[in-house]
This record gives sequence, C-alpha cells and structure tokens, in this order.
Amino acid sequence: MVKKETSTKRDREKVKQTKKEEKQKRKEERLNNGSRSFEEMLAYVDENGVLHSTPQEKPRTEIDASEIAVSVSKQEEMEDPLPLNGRIEHFNKSKGYGFVKDAENDEKYFFHITSAPDDITEGDIVTFEIERGTRGMNAVRISIINKVNK
Repeated sequence: MVKKETSTKRDREKVKQTKKEEKQKRKEERLNNGSRSFEEMLAYVDENGVLHSTPQEKPRTEIDASEIAVSVSKQEEMEDPLPLNGRIEHFNKSKGYGFVKDAENDEKYFFHITSAPDDITEGDIVTFEIERGTRGMNAVRISIINKVNK
C-alpha cells in the first residue's frame, strides 16, 4: 500500500488534525478504562524485602542516642613482625624491582629497589619483612645475610 502524498497545505492540515484527534481519543480511552491513580501504583517493601500494596506497620523501637558510640574502633597493637629469611630469585636493576623467595614456604614476594640494599644481586641470601602493598604482599626492609660471589 502506497502512502498518499499531500500536495496542498489544506491536505497536510487535515492529516495533522486527524492524527491529533486520534491521539486525543486514545488518551480518553485510557482514562475511561480505569487507569490507576498514583497511590494504586505504589509498592511498599517490608524489612524482609517483600512487596505489599499497603504500608506495613512495624513496632517502632526507641533508640537512646546517648548509647550510640561514634568513634574509630581501637586497633589491636601488633607485634613487630619477625624478619623472614629468603633468597633473591629475580632482580632487574634497570627496571628497579625483583622477587624474594621465602625459605620456609617457598612463596615469592615482590620488592622494589628502594627497599633493598644497592649491591643486591640474584642468589643473595637475605632477611626481609613483608607488608601489604597495592597488589599483594611486598618484601620490605631487605638486608643481605650472605652475598653470592659472581
């Protein structure tokens, strides 16, 4: 079916008017067919997450504001971590990082050159401590116990 092309201004105005009237009729039909009010569309959620059409009454408990403690919780004092022993598995001096392998559990820890002595090389036996970094545990405060001669 081919859409009729209007050529005159009067024809275009008639089409526009009929569309406007159809839209108004549809709007009236929606209103007459029992459209719901805003209150009927509301849903209420109780403390268990169940939806209800009416607000649910729950017993209100009074809270004494003087019992509310607003502060930072006390942190337990941690003992200074014992230094761990390990061996330098990998070290790249030009990039400034390396990895220490723990002697006890064979875990590898990343370290940055700023937390190691200047003369550190691969194979050195070292003591170190671990701290949480942005991507995991890092070896810090590294000191050489036994230097490997190359």
